[in-house]
Amino acid sequence: MHCWSIILAAGSGTRLSAATNGVKKQFLEWKGAPLFWHSAITFSHTARVRGLIFVFPEEDLEEAKATLTKLDFGRRLGLPWLVVAGGARRQDSVYNGLQALPTNCSHVLIHDAARPFFSASLNNTLLDALSDGADAVIPALPVTDTIKVVSENTVSHTLDRSTLKACQTPQGFDKKKLLEGHNTSLAEGWEVTDDASIAEQAGISVTTVQGEAANIKITNPEDLAMIEQKQPAMPVPVTGWGYDVHRYGTGRPMKLGGIPIQGAPEVVAHSDGDVLLHALCDAILGCMGDGDIGEHFPDSSEQFDNISSGVLLNEVYDKFLQKGYRLTNVDLTIIAQVPRLVPWKPQIKKNICRMLKLTDEQVNVKATTEEKLGFTGEKKGIKAVAAVMALRG
Repeated sequence: MHCWSIILAAGSGTRLSAATNGVKKQFLEWKGAPLFWHSAITFSHTARVRGLIFVFPEEDLEEAKATLTKLDFGRRLGLPWLVVAGGARRQDSVYNGLQALPTNCSHVLIHDAARPFFSASLNNTLLDALSDGADAVIPALPVTDTIKVVSENTVSHTLDRSTLKACQTPQGFDKKKLLEGHNTSLAEGWEVTDDASIAEQAGISVTTVQGEAANIKITNPEDLAMIEQKQPAMPVPVTGWGYDVHRYGTGRPMKLGGIPIQGAPEVVAHSDGDVLLHALCDAILGCMGDGDIGEHFPDSSEQFDNISSGVLLNEVYDKFLQKGYRLTNVDLTIIAQVPRLVPWKPQIKKNICRMLKLTDEQVNVKATTEEKLGFTGEKKGIKAVAAVMALRG
């Protein structure tokens, strides 16, 4: 799955304009940032989201892009993003956003910027449903009020609320099928209120998952009070640093970043001896203030004899994500006189990106020598250092 998110912030906000002195609701300031930014932060805490498309009113496009650039200083989001102009209707704005998605994007989450209170957990629930094969999935809550059909102030009948659901965003879709639905919608002139409606009319099965009561949409003037009431903590930047060493000798075939290095010296190690992944584990643990790799996977335990360092990294990273952290950048350096590592760096980088679900721009792999000084210079061993930056939610 290669999923991007579209944040819809192209509305005119006419129902709120009097209460906000003409400021469109998506640009209202809350906790020092506009509402649309809070949705972006929540998506950035979802590891499987690979990028963001922001859809703004055409007349606000350049100003909004400049605001985003300032807010994302230092790659705070840790995600690539693009800005596109919206259309006359919500469905037109979504269509413009879909057109801007990269060709390798397979799935998309579409969200209204006026719902800033949703959680990364809801995103993951939607993505799990898409991974399990759903073509369209939306969050929904049971309707608690009695709903009546009224014509000219006269009740005609009462609906069975046991069959009714109140739907929210984000809504998740197979990108190709949703785009086909939008194309049909344009050709046949459909008028819809959300993308699930397009999916329904296009014959795409729409699955529901449990929504969130807190996922409220800012619509009317009285809703503005919610912005004052809710005070979610903004993410805190954190750093971690890792260092590891292995000596050469009869032992394990060399692996670096999970890649076997052919023709390299063997390393003496209890696990598979991947010095780079060990340093990376320590750096991630450092972000959490959670000790070091030796405390979690002691070399005195038979359980970890010749264990893949990729397995150790997966356990550390899973814990990291469950605690609400998100990696933004990883900088890795291998120090060795032998072997020559330049040919292997692209493969190592690609594998690190895969394991951490990061983009090429978020991972850097370097290799150097110590000019024949010290134990690495004497070809007695290899060492690695890792520096990572992350956000703590």
